[in-house]
Amino acid sequence: MTRCRVLIVNADPGVAEELGARLTALGYQVAGTVASGEAALDLAGSAAADVVLLDMAVEGSPNGVPLAHEIRRIHWIPVVFLGTAADEEEMRRAVFSNPWGCLVPPFSDRELRLAIELALCRHGAARAVDDLESYFEISLDLFCVLGVDGYFKRLNPAWKATLGFTREALMSRPFIEFVYPDDRELTLKQNAEVRGGGQAVAFENRYLHKDGSYRWLLWNAAPFSAGGVIYSSARDVTDRKRVEADRERLVRELQASLAEIKSLRDILPICVYCKKIRDDEDYWHSVEGYIAEHTTTRFSHGICPDCLASRFDPNLAGVDGD
Repeated sequence: MTRCRVLIVNADPGVAEELGARLTALGYQVAGTVASGEAALDLAGSAAADVVLLDMAVEGSPNGVPLAHEIRRIHWIPVVFLGTAADEEEMRRAVFSNPWGCLVPPFSDRELRLAIELALCRHGAARAVDDLESYFEISLDLFCVLGVDGYFKRLNPAWKATLGFTREALMSRPFIEFVYPDDRELTLKQNAEVRGGGQAVAFENRYLHKDGSYRWLLWNAAPFSAGGVIYSSARDVTDRKRVEADRERLVRELQASLAEIKSLRDILPICVYCKKIRDDEDYWHSVEGYIAEHTTTRFSHGICPDCLASRFDPNLAGVDGD
């Protein structure tokens, strides 16, 4: 397991050497020892330090609290302040600057270890929160925090990209006003179930876009009872719904075509004299009536040339009767 690397920033060589020996005995690795703020800023990153032990009285500029802020801003490394009782005012400023830890000599090895481990723990938690915030901001999915009053409390930028409305506009009105009217009853029912401790899994409804159209959203949601809010994520599935609708339409058309073909391919009992067709219930129908009932085909009546010649005028043979 990699040992924690500690950078010592102390102007007193004797104190710095003692700290280094104590840290080594505790199982830590000394990343380096510097006596000024400028050197600390230069070495913190290159030495790959995990924690900085910063003497409040270090020389140079910046020093003290401003130096700690710079180390955290540039290198994102936790800082543990080292001070003395004489530095009471400076230590008070340090405490209010929200450091990762403070130590006032004399302190035991146990206190030293505790301060370093606490700093690492707080730093890890802060980094996790920072990573979560970054993910919230850049995610392509729609993230939201919904209050029990029916108003959005927080939205990520994906909402504007998906629906066109600004986050301020979406948060200014009850969420249900953006839901497609036909979906509101089911949406409110699902919302009540989540507020009661349930979850929404793969729930779908339609939301208004700024251009007047609607977008299909696929939801997952869970309540956070202690905060009185609902955490939700949604994904725009409008394109998928459109593809599904087109596929269902094509299937229906294909099924209708197959049914028509099947009805035409059946062996039809037909009278050899009058040419009527018998159905499955033993009724006889004209050819036109049977085909019209079982298919979408309709007849346009006319006279063929042969019938025209034989029934009316032989001189008209070969002339199209239509």
